[in-house]
Amino acid sequence: MNKLLIIDDNEDIRQQLKWGLGKSYSLVLAGDVDQALTLFRRHKPAVVTLDLGLPPHEDNSEEGFRCLREILAMEPTTKVIVITGNDDQENALKAIQLGAYDFYRKPVDLDELRIIIKRAFHLASLEEENRQLLHSPLPGMDNSLGIVGQCTKMQDVFATIRKVAESDIAVLITGESGTGKELVARAIHAKSARREGPFVAINCGAIPENLLEAELFGHEKGAFTGAHARSLGKFEYADQGTLFLDEIGELPLSLQVKLLRFLQEKTIQRVGGREDIKVDTRIVSATNIDIQQALEAGSFREDLFYRIGVVSIPLPPLRERGEDILILANLFLRRNNQGQGRTVEGFSPDAHRQLRSYEWPGNVRELENRVQRAAIMAATPLITPEDLGFIEPEVELENLSQFLIGATLREGREYLERSMIRKALKDHAGNIVKTAESLGVARPTLYDMIKKYNLHT
Repeated sequence: MNKLLIIDDNEDIRQQLKWGLGKSYSLVLAGDVDQALTLFRRHKPAVVTLDLGLPPHEDNSEEGFRCLREILAMEPTTKVIVITGNDDQENALKAIQLGAYDFYRKPVDLDELRIIIKRAFHLASLEEENRQLLHSPLPGMDNSLGIVGQCTKMQDVFATIRKVAESDIAVLITGESGTGKELVARAIHAKSARREGPFVAINCGAIPENLLEAELFGHEKGAFTGAHARSLGKFEYADQGTLFLDEIGELPLSLQVKLLRFLQEKTIQRVGGREDIKVDTRIVSATNIDIQQALEAGSFREDLFYRIGVVSIPLPPLRERGEDILILANLFLRRNNQGQGRTVEGFSPDAHRQLRSYEWPGNVRELENRVQRAAIMAATPLITPEDLGFIEPEVELENLSQFLIGATLREGREYLERSMIRKALKDHAGNIVKTAESLGVARPTLYDMIKKYNLHT
């Protein structure tokens, strides 16, 4: 029976919902945020109903929004149905913006609420089936790890994953952007004794330095402007599980000291707090930079390196993986066909040759992006090199004005930005730090532009 978490400080409403929904769902009831979050971690329900007016501030929605944020931080796919008053349209819309699935106004009509909840569980079920479908086994896939690869280098990676998963040692995954470092981290977690605990990932290079400390370690109420309530950090969310620190080479030196302290003592302090908090979290890290160069330059602490890299797993770039390229391309095509209802049959011989000969600066992520785009654009049963975007017009700068005749200023600017970013990514083998430096922009800005132009690294 599906589990449903009901969060409401009104005992009468909780009992009404228990009476009306108890036969259809396994109900878990909570009257405040702390109780709700404890029960959510324990039961991991796919659907939650949430009254925004929770103690100790029943007269506003502050605690309700905090509860919503923390639930979605733990499990982003959770369907949270927000229950509000009749005159609370503004907060209902804000909840939707924060990631709530739907909202419902009081007074509660059980028949209407049943329909919304049933629809939410149906959607959650479809999404879970789709996730399982996308990870169904294919030739060349390691069924127990969910990672594709037949080449010798990937088989070595699989063997190392199985060995390190059995212990709690820190692991450092290295490799170019797009080689699948997070997949390997998830595989380590899935094969470990912590598999029932949370897997929490954070990109250390994508968050501004002044916000990163609070994201990692949490903060106390009043620790800084805007800190209206205590907030847990990623370390605490990952308690009893695994914390994946992606792009750890971008971690500022000040936070490297705090991470080293955690690795030594297994305790943290929230921003603005003095209490040592015991946390049982395994650290798995990843980077695409040359750590040895960072050590020599003094941008990464040597003592921290030896702590996070007890075992190092180097991932090969896609261009060195031979037939894995075609295996992956066919996997991505199959997933796209299933997800989009398409019937593209495969790749033309010319497309096969291009797939094998291309350098793949963006590695597996770039391959997936190109195949997805090609499956949509293909006009024939077989994907061609043109569909994959391998044959593009070469435009010299002196001829650019003629090439852009009839284009708007916005179109011309976007064309130039996209072209320059694509070239810089290729020149620097997908390295975000070097690409950002060469273009003269900050890393968060570059991430936004990569997302805007759907380039991927």
